[in-house]
Amino acid sequence: MVTHEKSTPLEAQGVRLGYVIIIALVAALGGLLFGYDWVVISGAKPFFVPHFHLTDANIIGWAMSCALLGALAGALMTGWLTDKFGRKKLLAVAALLFAISSVCTGWAPSFNLFAFWRIVGGVAIGMASNLSPLYIAEISPAHLRGRLVSLNQLTIVVGILLADMVNWLIAQPIPEHATSAMIAASWDGQLGWRWMFSAVAIPSVIFLVGAVLIPESPRWLAKQGRGQEARDILARIAGRIHAEREFTAIQETLRGERAGRVKLSDLLAPGMLKIIGIGVFLAVFQQWCGINVIFSYAQDIFNAAGYHVNGVLFDIVITGAVNLIFTLVAMGLVDRIGRRPLMLFGAGGLVITHTLLGFAYHEQIKGLPIVILVMAAIACYAMTLAPITWVLISEIFPNRIRGTAISIAVSALWIADFVLTQTFPALKAAVGTAGAFWLYAAICVAGFIFVLAAVPETSGKSLEQVESDMLK
Repeated sequence: MVTHEKSTPLEAQGVRLGYVIIIALVAALGGLLFGYDWVVISGAKPFFVPHFHLTDANIIGWAMSCALLGALAGALMTGWLTDKFGRKKLLAVAALLFAISSVCTGWAPSFNLFAFWRIVGGVAIGMASNLSPLYIAEISPAHLRGRLVSLNQLTIVVGILLADMVNWLIAQPIPEHATSAMIAASWDGQLGWRWMFSAVAIPSVIFLVGAVLIPESPRWLAKQGRGQEARDILARIAGRIHAEREFTAIQETLRGERAGRVKLSDLLAPGMLKIIGIGVFLAVFQQWCGINVIFSYAQDIFNAAGYHVNGVLFDIVITGAVNLIFTLVAMGLVDRIGRRPLMLFGAGGLVITHTLLGFAYHEQIKGLPIVILVMAAIACYAMTLAPITWVLISEIFPNRIRGTAISIAVSALWIADFVLTQTFPALKAAVGTAGAFWLYAAICVAGFIFVLAAVPETSGKSLEQVESDMLK
C-alpha cells in the first residue's frame, strides 16, 4: 500500500523550477487565447452590430453567445480525445483553431460566416479551458500545483486585459449622439472591429510552436503503459528520486485499469458521482456568481451607470487591470491559505458587492460608485472563485477518469456561461439590472453553503493523495 506524505521543501525535492514554469507557461498560453477570444467581442459589439445591421435582440444575443456553444462542443469532445491522443497534441490543435478562427471571424463578409467562425473559435476556447489546467496539474509538483495551475487563470486575465486594451486602442472616438449608420460608416465600423478579432492570431502561432515542443503528460503516458517515458519526464521535472516516488503512486491509482477511453461504468463507480457532482457544481457556480455578465455586457452595465461608449471602453481596461492585479494576489495565497478559505471568502464577498450593486442600480446611482463596486466585485472574484475553481477541478478527479471528468465539469461551465449570457438581456428587461444582481447575490449565498459543506482542502497534497482522500 502506498503511503502519501506532505511534499518536502522545494530544495529537498530538487524540482527544476525553471523547466516546470516554462512548460506550464506554454500550456497556459491556451488560457491567454481563451481570455482574449472570449472577451474581445464585448468591445467589438458597438461596431459589428451596426456593420451587419443587427436590430433584433435575439440575433444580437446569438452573436454574443454563439461562441459559447462552440466552447461546449470543444469541452465535450476534448475529454475522450485527450484520453485517446494525449494532452499535448490536443493543445496544438486548439492553437491552430485559435489562429484560423480569429482571422476568419475578423474578416467575415457576412453575419452568418461571422457567427460560424465565432463558433469555431469557441471550440478552441472549450478545448483550451479543459486542456491547459489539466496538463499543468499533471506535470506540477504537489507543493507548486496551486500556483502553477493558477498561471492558467493569470493568462486568461492577461488575455482579457489584452483584448480590452486592443479594443480601446483601436476604437476611434465616437460622437456622443452618433447614429448606427454613422458608426457603421466609420473606420471602426468598417475595419477597426475586424482587427480586434484578428490580433490574436500572433499569440496563437506562438502557442502552436510551444505546444509541439513541450513534453507529454507523465500521468497520461503511465495510463497508456508507457512507463519509461513517464519516468523520464518526471525525472526532468524533479529528479529520479521524485520520479520513482511519483510513478509508484500513479501506478497504484491505475492498478487494474487499462488504457483507452473512459467508460460510463468508470464514472458510475462508487464515490465517483459525488466527486463529479462537486466538480460540476464548482464550474457552474463560477459562472452563475454573476461576474461574467460584467465582462460580456460591460457596455450595457456601464451605459446604465451613465457612461458613453468611449468612457465604457476605458473603464473596461481599468476593470481588466484590477482583474490582473488580484489574480496575482490569488497566486500568492492559493498554496499558503488553501483552496477552501479563498472560495468561502469569494462567495461571501460577492454576496456583499452584488447586493450593493443591486441597491445602487435600484436607486439610480450613476458614475463612480458603480465603477468602484464593479471593481470590488471583480477583485473579489479574481482572487478567489476565478482561479481556485480551475485549480480544484484539475485536482479532485481520480487519475483514471481525470480527462473525461474535467471535460464534464468544463462542459457544465460552458453550458452555465451560455445560459448566463443568453438570459441576461431578458433578465434585465424582466427585473431590471438591480434585480439581476440581487439574483446573483442569492446564488452566491447558495455557493457559500455548498463550499462549506462539500468542498475538500487539497493544498499541499499529491494528486494521488487527493484521490485517496476523495474516495474515502
